[in-house]
Amino acid sequence: MNLTHELGVQSWCYRHFKTTPEVIACLKETGLSAIELCGAHADFKDESKFDGIIALFRAADIRIVSIGVQQITGNAAVEEKYFEFVKRAGARFMSVDFPIENVPQSWRMAEKLAEKYDIKLCIHNHGGWHWLGNVQTLKDVFAKTSPRIGLCLDTAWAIDSSEDPIRMTETFKDRLYGMHIKDFSYGPRRQRTDVVAGTGCIDLKGVLGALKQMPFDGYAVLEYEGDVENPVPALKKCVAAVRQAV
Repeated sequence: MNLTHELGVQSWCYRHFKTTPEVIACLKETGLSAIELCGAHADFKDESKFDGIIALFRAADIRIVSIGVQQITGNAAVEEKYFEFVKRAGARFMSVDFPIENVPQSWRMAEKLAEKYDIKLCIHNHGGWHWLGNVQTLKDVFAKTSPRIGLCLDTAWAIDSSEDPIRMTETFKDRLYGMHIKDFSYGPRRQRTDVVAGTGCIDLKGVLGALKQMPFDGYAVLEYEGDVENPVPALKKCVAAVRQAV
């Protein structure tokens, strides 16, 4: 993967903007042409709207590389629609969360649907408060699931779990399907603040260097949750930081 050309944005960064044309305009202004689409900008349960949303992004020459983060509970009647959206969009990935109360049954359903639609599912490690936020648990999950289920490594949330995102990149190289390039700084009471990638706690050059050393065939998107009403200036700095680090 060439991060100087194929980098994208998690659409949650643009959550202040409610319509697809607004999101497209923000992404264009950011200087990128790939997106992981979240539920703030698409109803993944309403199949009647799928083709219209996808058509707008295609007309703008923007690739939908993934959707999510989607909760997978094992409700096939609802959740198979997520897979259908990914397939229609021409994407190969979905970032996911598995609530602990629904496993292992939800894993089995997800594996079957991922195989049916030829999609890879990417667990989002959502910080120290989350059961899937640490290396020990992720190792156990991957030992109990098929290669259809892997990791979307969120670099900032790895730090929040007292994990090393560089080491996680290396540890899970065979199951690493996506990456959220995100950074936090912390206050004296461990208050988190989103900052431009590489200016907070993560070693951006180290993470991307580790990624470059492996046969990574997944997707990578920026995620910056600050400046909700105008995130584009900070996101442009993130783009520049990634390109410089690469």
